[in-house]
Amino acid sequence: MALELEVIKTSGKPLGKVSVTSSSTVKDLKKEIGKNFRLPIERQSIRNGPKGKDEKDNQQISKLSLESPNTIYVKDLGPQVGWDTVFFLEYAGPIVLYGALFLLPQCFYSNKTIIEGKGADAKNIFPFYIFPIELVNNICGGTTIKVQYTAYFAGILWTIHYGKRILETAFVHRFSHGTMPIFNLFKNCSYYWGFAVYVAYHVNHPLHTPVPTWLFALGTFIFIFCEVGNLSIHILLRNLRPEGTTVRKIPVPDANPFTKLFDFVSCPNYTYEFGSWIGFTLLTGCLPALIFALAGFYQMTIWAIGKHKKYRSEFPNYPKKRKSIVPFLI
Repeated sequence: MALELEVIKTSGKPLGKVSVTSSSTVKDLKKEIGKNFRLPIERQSIRNGPKGKDEKDNQQISKLSLESPNTIYVKDLGPQVGWDTVFFLEYAGPIVLYGALFLLPQCFYSNKTIIEGKGADAKNIFPFYIFPIELVNNICGGTTIKVQYTAYFAGILWTIHYGKRILETAFVHRFSHGTMPIFNLFKNCSYYWGFAVYVAYHVNHPLHTPVPTWLFALGTFIFIFCEVGNLSIHILLRNLRPEGTTVRKIPVPDANPFTKLFDFVSCPNYTYEFGSWIGFTLLTGCLPALIFALAGFYQMTIWAIGKHKKYRSEFPNYPKKRKSIVPFLI
């Protein structure tokens, strides 16, 4: 059975009419809109009304509860960019910027501050680093720099964290949507790149006082523990969604003990993420690192609460004892 729908932008501008069948899905409708009105599928959000919610691609047109008979609304999401592109750029930036502050101190600190630094002579640490000491001396203009062991190992852990994120983007994550608004690229990069410079400047400062050895060891353990936990959750979530689909299931712990956190929260990947940065704060004793951790926790809490509510509305048998991100609390 053929259906003729009037297509109107959520701004109120009418586009025209398209023909579909009663068995057509929202994705089929998007293709017709794209073909008739030159609006790419990736930029479309199909709504049942001017202020309605985004309809899923697999939803049948005939089953939509339209606010106006035979009228469908489409929101133009604007220019889009791939999720993987956004992630690659926002995660590569912190590695480059953090490394620049660590390897090029003369560009960010005064020579007097570098010479008076509290760390060990670079030659006592850099032989174990990936850069030859001769190269470091050259890019530092021949200045004898001092490196704190906390700054040295913090740089390694920082690089591991963002390197892990890049590899997860390439080989682990499966996205339900292929693109996001291009504005998000600038917003996300500003956040990650800005905090990278803010944290790196203080952690690598020649006059920064290292934390006690026991606190450094505790922070390093928490960081590594939570990084492994975060990866474990991402792998479990990947296995829940067959490749090329948008299937959603209730996530439950598997044989990996790190996934047991699913017994208590809906988004343990966020819980582990926050834990990683608390560990990083402890091992560096750096206030900007704590501010970064708290800023991330605030945003992840908003996301976690939203996902938790969606899980509960979508699955009637969803575990009632689970919280969003913090066991027993939030």
